[in-house]
Amino acid sequence: MGAAMRRIHMGNALGAFGLGFTVPFLYVYVAQVRGLGSMTAGMVLAVFAVAALVVLPFAGRAIVRRGPLPVLLAALVTAAIGALSLGLANSATTVLLSAAALGAGQAVMQPALATMIVDCSTAETRSRAFAMQFFLQNLGLGVGGLIGGHIVDTTRAGSFTLLFSIEAAMFLLLAVIMSTVRMPRAPKVEGVPQARGGSWKQLLGNRAMVQLSVLGFVLFFACYGQFESGLSAYGVEAAGISTSALGTAMAANTAMIVVAQFAVLKFVERRKRSRVIAAVGLIWAVAWLAAGYAGLGHGSQTMATAAFVSTYALFGLGEAMLSPTVAPLVADLAPSGMAGQYNSAFALVKQLALAVGPAVGGPMGASLHGPYVVTFLLFSLGITFLAVRLGRHLTPLQNQPSPARSRVVAQGGTPAEPVRASA
Repeated sequence: MGAAMRRIHMGNALGAFGLGFTVPFLYVYVAQVRGLGSMTAGMVLAVFAVAALVVLPFAGRAIVRRGPLPVLLAALVTAAIGALSLGLANSATTVLLSAAALGAGQAVMQPALATMIVDCSTAETRSRAFAMQFFLQNLGLGVGGLIGGHIVDTTRAGSFTLLFSIEAAMFLLLAVIMSTVRMPRAPKVEGVPQARGGSWKQLLGNRAMVQLSVLGFVLFFACYGQFESGLSAYGVEAAGISTSALGTAMAANTAMIVVAQFAVLKFVERRKRSRVIAAVGLIWAVAWLAAGYAGLGHGSQTMATAAFVSTYALFGLGEAMLSPTVAPLVADLAPSGMAGQYNSAFALVKQLALAVGPAVGGPMGASLHGPYVVTFLLFSLGITFLAVRLGRHLTPLQNQPSPARSRVVAQGGTPAEPVRASA
């Protein structure tokens, strides 16, 4: 890794660490500590999603026109103001406005950082760069949540103010680190058309990108959108899972990602991306079968708990396989100069799925146990189908940019000599 990429990865870890400090405790803070009730707390969580959906369509164009670094710095300052204000807010209005600023800043960080990774990597190194990003994000979230849990005290509002102040400080520290990054000129890939204006119309005309966006929606809807809503409700109501076992299941998910991320990387790099995503669909189908056994198998409570924990672990394995696959594919589908637009569009799809997923899965998981498992089992098989279909619209180099089949990449617009596989 070069100096720029090291700073970017450090920034990813710091940002995730700051988020981990507050995200698990946001509902308790608003509803109980500030005494604003569950309705306001629910609205705060909704505001996060709405703010992201509002700003992301504009973030892509800003990244294309201004570059990812200035957009990232603006997002970090906005998020820091939102976090600090949230820690000091004591009315519903100020809480909602602060949450909007924090949510908007967080949403824009994702495509800006992803575009910086694209600009500082090549087709051959991109998968490892995004795998490292995902690894550090999960590590930062886990460590932040662990430390934050030992700081907060629901009887003292000041402990939460300290928590949000630390989060704001992390964002500002990240802004200082990112301001020292010297970005290279975006890599130019032979055979890819130049962007003209960065319009959404051009993006929607890219059939492969549209299919990947549909696939991405299903991925996030059927997995990430169920973690803290439908699947947890299903585990408690259908399988009788205790809160401690639910925490163990979440820990198993994170542990699987941390342990498996680099173990599966070499395997993933040697396979076609569409086949890797198709395999993830099958793995998640097995995960839903395990969830079905936990809640509907009428076995012992120990077996039900083991099956439920296995569900989260299998989801983590799939996530580890996706991190070096999907984000680099988004970048490789983007015409030269359009990576920011494509990253923002995919982040928008992700936010839509994360907003719809809990709304659909939550009530089903709590009351319609059998239909819930069958529905998301079918969605997982749908991932496999959509991935195979997507593979037909990818070029060989988009589907498998391995060192032996590398693209011709030039820095600063000067064509490089083709990379030849060694005999």
